[in-house]
Amino acid sequence: MGMKGKIALGAVVGVVIIGVASTNGGNGHGDGGSGKDSSASARHGSGSAAGAGSGSGSGKKAAKSGTRAVAKKAAFAGDGDFQVGSDIKPGTYRTTGNGDGTCYWERAKDAKGEMDSILANDNVSGTGYVTVKATDKLFKSSGCKDWEAVDLKAKGTPATRMAGDGGMFRVGSDIAPGTYRSTGNADDSCYWERSKDAVHSLGSIIANNNVTGTAVVTISASDGYFKTTGCHDWQKTG
Repeated sequence: MGMKGKIALGAVVGVVIIGVASTNGGNGHGDGGSGKDSSASARHGSGSAAGAGSGSGSGKKAAKSGTRAVAKKAAFAGDGDFQVGSDIKPGTYRTTGNGDGTCYWERAKDAKGEMDSILANDNVSGTGYVTVKATDKLFKSSGCKDWEAVDLKAKGTPATRMAGDGGMFRVGSDIAPGTYRSTGNADDSCYWERSKDAVHSLGSIIANNNVTGTAVVTISASDGYFKTTGCHDWQKTG
């Protein structure tokens, strides 16, 4: 378990994953957000936009120019097995700047390495958030950028647009609540998810969908996170 490129348990291409065991993952192609301070992708990463994606056009160029290097203190490395309580503390962590879904993480109830050991897992493109619980025994990370601890009480300057392949964004900190629109998506490759927390259980999911063409979603102020993979960029419309 935990090898680079490993597929998350709930990774289903082209299918809404509510009702599928554990979590979801997905890779996709999104254009980078535009605007130095208006795009959530500019909030993340150290030298590269979180979830700038592999899209083309002016959106990608704008995301690159809008990226700001941010000094961070890593809580633990992006590769390794970590025992909860001794190697790492319970809490919420974030990894940014990951590309093409090669970052894989796993929360486990023991160190047996069996499928039944997995509590939750995911493949990450761009930014990933995960809450490690005190009852977890092991946290595995492979192919990820370093993880940093997240202060859930810290206030940010929420953006009104985000990269379509940017991964997870904290509502009210990374992005503002409201109605967002993404256009030009093809073949159900665009997946979005509203979630109440970063535990990545089925109970975490408020709503989700796979979209062809134009996607419109309203993110509530009470939502915890918004996840987007394989979509074109999102712009707040209301």
